[in-house]
Amino acid sequence: MHIHKKLLVSLLASASTLLVAPSVLAAPVVLELDYEIPVQQNQVAFVPFAGDSVLSPIILNDLSKTELKVTSQNLPQQPRSSSELAGTLPVWQSMGIPYLVVGSTRSNRGKIVTDYEVIDIKSGRVLQGKQSLTADNNKESMRYAAHVIADKVYELITGIPGDFSGRIAYIEEVGTGKQKVSRLKVMDADGENAKTITEVAGSIFSPAWSPDGNRIAYAVQRDKSYPVIYVQNVSGGGATALTPFTGSNLSPSFSPDGSKILFSSSFEGSAHIYEISASGGQPKRLTNWPSSEVQPSYAPDGKSFVFVSDRAGFNKPQIYRYVFGSGSTTKVSNSGYATSPQFSSDGSQIAFLSGRSAAIMNSNGAVTANLGNTGIDEAPSFSPNGKRVVYASTQGGKGVLTIKSLNGGESFGKSGQGIIRSPVWSASPK
Repeated sequence: MHIHKKLLVSLLASASTLLVAPSVLAAPVVLELDYEIPVQQNQVAFVPFAGDSVLSPIILNDLSKTELKVTSQNLPQQPRSSSELAGTLPVWQSMGIPYLVVGSTRSNRGKIVTDYEVIDIKSGRVLQGKQSLTADNNKESMRYAAHVIADKVYELITGIPGDFSGRIAYIEEVGTGKQKVSRLKVMDADGENAKTITEVAGSIFSPAWSPDGNRIAYAVQRDKSYPVIYVQNVSGGGATALTPFTGSNLSPSFSPDGSKILFSSSFEGSAHIYEISASGGQPKRLTNWPSSEVQPSYAPDGKSFVFVSDRAGFNKPQIYRYVFGSGSTTKVSNSGYATSPQFSSDGSQIAFLSGRSAAIMNSNGAVTANLGNTGIDEAPSFSPNGKRVVYASTQGGKGVLTIKSLNGGESFGKSGQGIIRSPVWSASPK
């Protein structure tokens, strides 16, 4: 559909005219422009940044995965800043697109500086003024800068922080039995830039991010040995054994301030929940039921945690909440088989495994979304803003990571080698 319009664009007389006749008020020059404007169904027009070939495709791809409808096609011009829009704002307004993103890159002392603006087309106002970001001139830094810009653009338009600059850790398994090799990998939130953090002969379980996105805790079980929890810096360096205890040490969860870690262990008999300093030391036992308690996960405010117990009966695991101040415990889940709980960042939702289906419930236990049987017994993990989840599945014998929008954005998958397990989304590195 096109609208046939005649636009009147007023151009003020030039400064030189005013100098010639200072006593005469210069009359506006009126140009009549006659052309067709395509009416767009998009919410955001994105003009690829001037001087850039690296950032713009990544930003556009990120934004296209959200509920925002974004286009860079059939735009009437390619402005690099809001000041270049002054005379043609009516053209943009008639397209029916509420927001426009423009920008440019420049080199400064070996670094790349990106200036960009998000413009409310109806009013011509720049949302929170001109934004600027400086990045090192290498592929890694530029990719991260693009994700940070996409986050900021999304936030300026929706009021909600974006989730592209966080990363996703996951486990990739190849081989079986004594031939099994497991890799802990980290990738960008768009499914690209995957890197191996560590590789072991054996199994890796339940990776968990520190709140600042710089460390990962995970359990390793080698042949004929108990699982041990390690903590490792994502940027490199060796892993530190946190739980050298004789027993099954599993399911680490960082406290919101990063100083402590919850985990489950059977080193005192049946499995219980313990809390330990993130730098190691003596653990403190928190649960004392005769049943098995596993899979602890801190609430975002640090005042409680959820965990799984089979106290209701054999093969009837349920999710419970433990409150630190009182030590009181209440049952949260209402389904027949509920495991692997993980909070959303605002504490209002819990991702979990309902039977063999990935699901989401609210903090009162009511199921709000059922993502279906994934072919693998694992729960989803929330993105930092709670608008998306990532979960592992098997499709056609191959491991697949699926990133699913919970609010109308695009969902997409990424396949890997062998089996993929336990994806977990970090906040942006601090």
